[in-house]
Amino acid sequence: MAVVRVLGWEDRGVFVVGVGARRGVSVGDLRSAVDTVLREAGLVDADVRILATIERRAAERGVREMAREKGWELVPLDAVELGRQDVPHPSATVHAAVGTASVAEAAALAAAGSGSRLTVPKRVFPGVTVAVAAMR
Repeated sequence: MAVVRVLGWEDRGVFVVGVGARRGVSVGDLRSAVDTVLREAGLVDADVRILATIERRAAERGVREMAREKGWELVPLDAVELGRQDVPHPSATVHAAVGTASVAEAAALAAAGSGSRLTVPKRVFPGVTVAVAAMR
């Protein structure tokens, strides 16, 4: 599913990428998934300010490395905060694994703040899930 959006200069740097990932995910797998989602949405790295995920993944080398490479702030969120987000695609499997029904969508929305909206619902890749939210 390709999402196309034309951006003006005022839109640059107003997006948050949320990721969920399996433990030990490589920076290459993360980068491939995120770059695919951004490209299909008509976004570039400069459009993004934040990479958000659950705390346990934010502590992992691959996630930290990707945020550093792209120049994005890394925002770790706990399962309770993620659980407060109203997401379109909750998962019982994810809830059983990490204590919240969503990581990628919930992290993107939580880090984007009040009034944010999901611009790219979760996309699932092998070992990585990606969503994008627009900040208000």
